[in-house]
Amino acid sequence: MAKEKGNNSIAKNSKALHDYFVIESYEAGIELCGTEVKSLRQGKVNLKDSWCTVDDGELWVKGMHIGHYEQGNIFNCDPMRVRRLLMHKNEILKLFGMVKQEGYSLIPLALYFKGSRVKLRLGLCKGKKLYDKRNDMAERTAKRDIERAIKERNR
Repeated sequence: MAKEKGNNSIAKNSKALHDYFVIESYEAGIELCGTEVKSLRQGKVNLKDSWCTVDDGELWVKGMHIGHYEQGNIFNCDPMRVRRLLMHKNEILKLFGMVKQEGYSLIPLALYFKGSRVKLRLGLCKGKKLYDKRNDMAERTAKRDIERAIKERNR
């Protein structure tokens, strides 16, 4: 029987979609310890306050919390440690140029399994102003009201 391939979602960063406009998104691998992968399978991860930086031509994710694995031993890693992201060098240099010159931010959007590997969906984002957030909320409520009215009319 063939192994089923698909994207098994671990965590999503919903705060990022509220606070930023996502211009482009990229897929990156992530360098993890063995007990961290077991923690991810249990869903013990928080992407809420995480961000990415480029240092010396390498891409790093900071502020991502992966909880301790209970059955782990002395090899459990620090939950808030800085983790390296794996991308092609030319993609990293392109992102570095965009972040430095145009004022974009690199924000983790989602963490998921692709086959047996852990992947991170990385967004090139521009920050929203307060009035942008208000406009988004107004659009969502208007859309919800329209759907309710249509549902009532179809009854």
